Amino acid sequence: MNLKDKYIEFFVSKGHKQIPSAPVVPENDPSVLFNTAGMQPLIPYLVGQVHPYGSRLVDYQKCIRTNDLESVGDTTHHTFFEMLGNWSLGDYFKNESIEWSFEFLTKVLNIPSNKLAVTVYEGEGNIPFDETSYNKWKSLGFSDEKIVKTVEDNFWIAGECGPCGPDTEIFYFKGGDDVPEKFDPEDDRWVEIWNNVFMEFYKDKDGNVTPLPKQNVDTGMGVERTTAVLEGVNDNYKSSIWSDVIDLISKISGLSYEGNEKSMRIIADHLRTAVFISGDYSSIKPSNTDQGYILRRLIRRAIRHAKALGIDEFSDWEQQIAKIIIDKYKIYYKELDENEMVILDVLRDEKSKFSKTLVKGLREFEKVINNNDRIDGESAFHLYDTYGFPIELTIELANEQGISVDEEGFLKRFKEHQELSRSASVGKFKGGLAGDSETEIKYHTATHLLNAALKQVVNKDVHQKGSNITSERMRFDFSCDHKLSEDEKKQTEDLVNKWINEGLDVSVEEMPKEEALKSGAECMFIEKYPDIVTVYSIGNVSKELCGGPHVSNTRELGVFKIIKEESSSTGVRRIKAVLNNE
Repeated sequence: MNLKDKYIEFFVSKGHKQIPSAPVVPENDPSVLFNTAGMQPLIPYLVGQVHPYGSRLVDYQKCIRTNDLESVGDTTHHTFFEMLGNWSLGDYFKNESIEWSFEFLTKVLNIPSNKLAVTVYEGEGNIPFDETSYNKWKSLGFSDEKIVKTVEDNFWIAGECGPCGPDTEIFYFKGGDDVPEKFDPEDDRWVEIWNNVFMEFYKDKDGNVTPLPKQNVDTGMGVERTTAVLEGVNDNYKSSIWSDVIDLISKISGLSYEGNEKSMRIIADHLRTAVFISGDYSSIKPSNTDQGYILRRLIRRAIRHAKALGIDEFSDWEQQIAKIIIDKYKIYYKELDENEMVILDVLRDEKSKFSKTLVKGLREFEKVINNNDRIDGESAFHLYDTYGFPIELTIELANEQGISVDEEGFLKRFKEHQELSRSASVGKFKGGLAGDSETEIKYHTATHLLNAALKQVVNKDVHQKGSNITSERMRFDFSCDHKLSEDEKKQTEDLVNKWINEGLDVSVEEMPKEEALKSGAECMFIEKYPDIVTVYSIGNVSKELCGGPHVSNTRELGVFKIIKEESSSTGVRRIKAVLNNE
C-alpha cells in the first residue's frame, strides 16, 4: 500500500469522508490558471458553505504550480504534484489534528519520534502564542528542544484579509541516525513534511483580528516530498514515484541518469504535467493563451531537452513516456484512462509542430548570439514569431550561454503577449479565502442561464467545457462545432434576459449523485463530485450540480450582454459576456 492509500485509509478510520480530486483547472477562480493547493477547491466550504459530505474530509488533490518553472531540473521542484489533505469544517480542532498527525507518522509510517520536530506560532501583537498546540506536542513527548516558536512561518492567511490562524509545521530529520538533540529549522537536514493550519481568526481590511465563530483545520502533505523522505533519497527523482520514468528516459536516450540529471528531470516532470493537463476534463489544448500556453510551453521545453539528450525526434519517445505515466496514475484518476488517446494525440501533434521549427530556430539562435553578449527585443520577437520560440525558451537558452535578453524590448514589440510571457504562467492566489464578491456571484449564476439558453438555441447536446469569472465579466466555454451566427447570439442573449426578467427563484438541495443525474441535472465534470452532491435549480429552466454560491432570484442579475464569441479550441467555442445594471 502506497502513501496515498495509507493516508486515506487512516483518516477514513477517524471519521473522515474521502472526496474526489477536483480537476486541475479551478472552476470560476480567475486568480489562478490551475489549482495550486489542496485546499483551493474547498474554499467555499472553509468560509461557511455546508459540504454535502459533512465536516470531516480527506483527499489527494492534483496540483500544478508554474511560478518557479525555471527551477524544475533540480532535485526537488515539480510543476505537477499531489497534495494529501484532511479537513475539519467546524468539527475537531488543534488537539485531535496534532494527535492524528503524530499517530499517522509514527504508527502507520513507522517514523521514529526522535526524528520528528515541530514549529508553533510564537504570537505577535494582538494574536497570542499558540499555547494549545505547544502543550499538545509536549504531551506527545516532544522536548522544548524539539519545539521551535516562530512568527513569520507559522501564521497563515490567504491574501491580505479573511480567515487566518496559526499553523504548526512538522519536520523530519533526513540526515541519518545521529539526530541532533536540538531542532534547528535552518539546518537543511530537517525537511518539512506536513503543515496543520488552524483557522481561528478573521482579519479585516483594517488589520483588526477577531475570533471566528466556526474554526477549521486545513492540513497539507506533499506526496512527492514525503515519499522521497521516507525512502531516504536526497533526489526526488530517485524515489519510486519517478524511478520507472527516469529508467525509461535513460533507455530511450541510451544515457545514464548520472551526468544528465537536469534534462531527464525536466522531461519526466513536464511530460507528467502535460499528461494531467491534456487528460483533464477541462479539454485544454496547446495554444497561445492561458492554460493552453502553459501546456505548449511544457511540451516544447521537454522536446528541447530530449533533443539535448540525442533522442530521435521522429521516434515515439513521448508516447512511451506518457503511457507509463498514464498506466501508473489511472487507478487514481480515471480521466487519464478515458482520455488516453486525447493525451497521446496532443503530445504527438505538438511535437510535430515544434520539431519542424526547432532545428531551424536553434540555428537562427546561434546566429543571433554570434559575437553578441545580448539578444535585443526585435531578435527575441523574431525567434518567437518565425520559429515558435516562447520568450522563456529564448531566455533559458541565453542564460545557458551567459547572455542577457532585452525582455522589455520584446514585450513592447509584442504587447498582446505581455500577460502570457510575464504573468499568465505564474499562478497568483490573490482571491484567498476572502470569498466571492457580490458581482462574481451574479456572474456565476448567469453561467447557468447561458448554458441552458445555448442548449435551446444551438443544440441540446451543448455542454459547458469551462468558465472564468472576474468582477468585470464572465467567460464561458462550451462544446460547439461552428461559429455562432448573429441570430444565434441574439436569441441566446434574449432568452437569458427573458429568464432574468421573469424573476426565477434559485433553489438548492442535496441528493445522491446518481439521483441528481437521473433527474436531469447538468454537470461539467462528473468525476470531481462526491457521491452526495449539491444541486442548484433556477426555476424550471436550469438544473446543475454546482458548489455555488448563487443569487436567490434572477432579477438580481441585471441585463445580460454578449460582447464576444470566438473559438477556444477544436470543437469548443467561447463566449465573453457582461451584466449591466441598467
